[in-house]
Amino acid sequence: MPVDEDAVLTIKDVAKYLSLHTSTIYRYAQKGVIPAFKVGSDWRFSRRHIDAWIDSKISENEHRAGNGRGKPHNN
Repeated sequence: MPVDEDAVLTIKDVAKYLSLHTSTIYRYAQKGVIPAFKVGSDWRFSRRHIDAWIDSKISENEHRAGNGRGKPHNN
């Protein structure tokens, strides 16, 4: 089944997708850790933005692992 990159997800959907608890997703959305927007009082998430956020986290971790200190190089 193809993935709809334009899909709008709920907290429950994102929690399942990331294998995290719904309260963690809610807290991340409130703090701006994860890309989200509100529709009325409900949080919603763009699948495309969640995937981009995941890619950026992977890149950050690879960069940190690459220099062996967990911090970016200043070269």
